[in-house]
Amino acid sequence: MQPDFWSDKRPAGVPNDIDLEAYKSVIEVFERSCKKFADRPAFSNLGVTLTYAELDRLSAAFAGYLQKHTDLQPGDRIAVQMPNVLQYPIAVFGAMRAGLIVVNTNPLYTAREMRHQFKDAGVRALVYLNMFGKLVQDVLPDTDIDYLIEAKMGDLLPSLKGWLVNTVVKKVKKMVPDYHLPQAVSFKDALKQGQGHGLKPVKVGHSDIAVLQYTGGTTGVAKGAMLTHGNLVANMLQVDACLSQLGADGSPLMKQGQEIMIAPLPLYHIYAFTANCMCMMVNGNHNVLITNPRDIAGFVKELGKWKFSALLGLNTLFVALMDHPEFKHLDFSNLKVTNSGGTALVKATAERWQAMTGCTVVEGYGLTETSPVASTNPYGDKARLGTVGIPVPGTAFKVIDDDGNALALGERGELCIKGPQVMKGYWNREEATAEVLDADGWFKSGDVAVIDPDGFVRIVDRKKDMIIVSGFNVYPNEIEDVVMAHPKVASCAAIGVPDEKSGEVVKLFVVARDGGLSAEELKAYCKENFTGYKVPKHIVFRDSLPMTPVGKILRRELRDIA
Repeated sequence: MQPDFWSDKRPAGVPNDIDLEAYKSVIEVFERSCKKFADRPAFSNLGVTLTYAELDRLSAAFAGYLQKHTDLQPGDRIAVQMPNVLQYPIAVFGAMRAGLIVVNTNPLYTAREMRHQFKDAGVRALVYLNMFGKLVQDVLPDTDIDYLIEAKMGDLLPSLKGWLVNTVVKKVKKMVPDYHLPQAVSFKDALKQGQGHGLKPVKVGHSDIAVLQYTGGTTGVAKGAMLTHGNLVANMLQVDACLSQLGADGSPLMKQGQEIMIAPLPLYHIYAFTANCMCMMVNGNHNVLITNPRDIAGFVKELGKWKFSALLGLNTLFVALMDHPEFKHLDFSNLKVTNSGGTALVKATAERWQAMTGCTVVEGYGLTETSPVASTNPYGDKARLGTVGIPVPGTAFKVIDDDGNALALGERGELCIKGPQVMKGYWNREEATAEVLDADGWFKSGDVAVIDPDGFVRIVDRKKDMIIVSGFNVYPNEIEDVVMAHPKVASCAAIGVPDEKSGEVVKLFVVARDGGLSAEELKAYCKENFTGYKVPKHIVFRDSLPMTPVGKILRRELRDIA
């Protein structure tokens, strides 16, 4: 379906297209917003708030350091590996202003996952939190990283409080393992050294890569989606257009420079990266960064300090918040937007949230490869539970059969997406790019969907065997490849099984070699090699696995058994 099919289906106030020429790059969005909203708060975390003017100054100092004290050139890759702390936006916008390509890296990655990403992207500089120093030391010899910039939790706090926080993190909570990286420059020193240097302006346009965002491939290794400045600017404008829906009083839902958005989802994940780090720029909104959303008591306490108007989350998080006894006593009078993404929203969760907060949870849909937002539900009573809404402005959807033919409305097929937010391709992987992107710019999502006659879209299945745990993609091939390397494993297969807390979890079927292998031993091995969400929750030992005549394991049959 072409974009104009949806033109009469959008709520009042939402345009059918965006003006891509409004900004040349993410840098231009950032610099214009910092001037326009100079005195407004931009980010808050750990009791410290940075205004847009301060964010401008600090990111310019970081960019100045990169330009003056390193030989990094525009187009070189810099990895940022941090949780939601103030250093994150400073480093990301600073790196972009210096013309570098940001490689978002999950701080919970294991050494194996870090090695792959840093080598694949050709990363030359790394900004990390000292808690991960030991891992950085372990992987460094296998990478081309020349520059290390080390942040500490308390870097941007007033000096005494900062010292106290850093001491508690290191000495009391013992969260900083011993390591030795004498070549690392501290984040604070980098800012000091970069201050007052006139920034050399860099020439970047829509087609230049801004971010390499890694996503698990169907083939097991994570691939870097090349998201350009044009992709990210388009998605900022698209999300902004959806938020300009008119309320009952005839004014836009979100008002410029007045909204407080809560950011508990990790900024290194594409969903929060675009929503909380990028989109808020266009509108001068204020983002409250939640560093550890697993600490629900601390999270609820933080919410109590703000008259927040928007919250981005996913099913598990909403449930955990509502289960906390203090949550229902918060002030929800300003809450207008609750967005759910990353994983399917459970109907009961949505209904309970609406009853408790008075705000409808709306679901959207997107992928790393679409920067990420491709469709979203209208807000308020126009939202339709069980659907992912309609395509965002300037975006077309169609569903196709296995031969690539477009199907009629109401029929299920693979969802394809076309729009200015669709990635340039996968970094250094032309074949993988050709498999998902055709000559006309249609991106094959790998998800099976139905477009209803009224334009609302339902995701009904996954074409690939991907597992989604709390919004994170887990690819069975990657799990199997690593588990097969265990000397006591003869064969194995990973599938996703439903889980109340995280949507899905990994279930592993294993055929052991003679000599015995316990589930505990295998789980410990998995914990060493995988980020937490990829570690199999269930391990089942079997004498054999169902296979095709040519020896391909039938995951589908295992799913039926499970």
